[in-house]
Amino acid sequence: MVQQRGHTTVHFGSLAEGAEYVLRSNDRGRMTVAAPRLYPHLWSWDAAFVAIGLARLSVPRAVTELRTVLSGQWKNGMIPHIQFSDSAGYFPGPDRWRSEWARHAPTGVATSGICQPPVHALAVAQVVGCGRERGGADRLAAEQFLTDTFDAWFNWHAWLASVRDPYEHGMVEIHHGWESGLDNSPRWDHSYAMVAPGAMEPFERTDLHHVADHTQRPSDYEYSQYAWLIDQMRSVGYDDELTRASIDFRVRDVLMSAILAAASDVLAELGESIGRLRQAAELRAISERFRAGVTRAISPVTGLARDFDVRSGEWIHTATVAGFAPLLCCADRAIRDRQLRVLTGPQWLGHDRLAFALPTSTSPTSPAFRRTTYWRGPVWPVLTWLLGWGLRRFGDDALAEQLRQQSLQQLAHGDFAEYYDPFSGAPLGSRNQSWTAAVALDWLTDR
Repeated sequence: MVQQRGHTTVHFGSLAEGAEYVLRSNDRGRMTVAAPRLYPHLWSWDAAFVAIGLARLSVPRAVTELRTVLSGQWKNGMIPHIQFSDSAGYFPGPDRWRSEWARHAPTGVATSGICQPPVHALAVAQVVGCGRERGGADRLAAEQFLTDTFDAWFNWHAWLASVRDPYEHGMVEIHHGWESGLDNSPRWDHSYAMVAPGAMEPFERTDLHHVADHTQRPSDYEYSQYAWLIDQMRSVGYDDELTRASIDFRVRDVLMSAILAAASDVLAELGESIGRLRQAAELRAISERFRAGVTRAISPVTGLARDFDVRSGEWIHTATVAGFAPLLCCADRAIRDRQLRVLTGPQWLGHDRLAFALPTSTSPTSPAFRRTTYWRGPVWPVLTWLLGWGLRRFGDDALAEQLRQQSLQQLAHGDFAEYYDPFSGAPLGSRNQSWTAAVALDWLTDR
């Protein structure tokens, strides 16, 4: 199938075949590595997006992906951000995290000691939805999977709501920029300015071996800060209460909070479909609390939602894509309309230098914008997908469809890059990125 979309001819069949090829090439049997060279392990929220794409190909294989995610779940309910494969050559690996000594760590599975955004319920809903549509063995596999794992997903949400928001502010507290998924976003510049690495074990970065232009990656000093925070958490056995008392990085993350609110509603819907009414009611309460927290975080001046630095007691005002967190979880029409005016305006989708009208990770008009540097400016297809999901869920279908079409133009060459230069449209970071292929496949299938 070929369609003309602006100046690019998109061969949908070829693009779908390419996306499927990437997912199958990165398949290691029970997990799909995030990328073939740079990211040779399973990342928590990558795996959720991967399962969304896999469900379009094979419900049983998508089920396996999500079961593998849960095989690394900690006893307290946390789903760690990395589950390590047997591949070496990645820093920080299990020898740096040494999380196996933590009280709640899983037995026999090497993981990191922090978490990532809880997008998994969206993947579970996709798997169950595809299974129910197809019927037969696929439906049976999906229904059994939902019944078997519902408690584990519920415990994950309950852990975030209790341990990472003990005082019920309605915002998830993170202790490392990596927990946000937006690792070196300028959202964290204010907070990282207070992180001064002390004496620590030496380390050697491996990410720079796989990217020709090192300016696309975080700096060496930023990596020393990342390693320092790991060492701080490891020194207290990854105990959450002790970490809160000692860590140099404490931020209430508005995007992660919005994802928790949205995902809790989705998980509640799934629970209601199988008769888990008590847990569904608790999930609805979690959703309402964090939706309220996200709403309170909206700046009356800019209309963007803000993170909050706990250590300094200050709101963080940097204009990043996280500012549109309310679009994922808030139904209030006045809030949505104001956010949509900002999103479609000249500081974002309407900026005159964009190759494609897609959300950049940082506004091109922000002093912090760096067009080719990781989360500081480039366009990330996976975040475009997430924003489009929120738009469709609350009825903003026209803009969601525009983002889908623009994204398919961006991906037309089939490189499935990690992220893209917003002005030239050039691919950046690693190629054959699993979650990029996964969301492309979902966009191509959901027409």
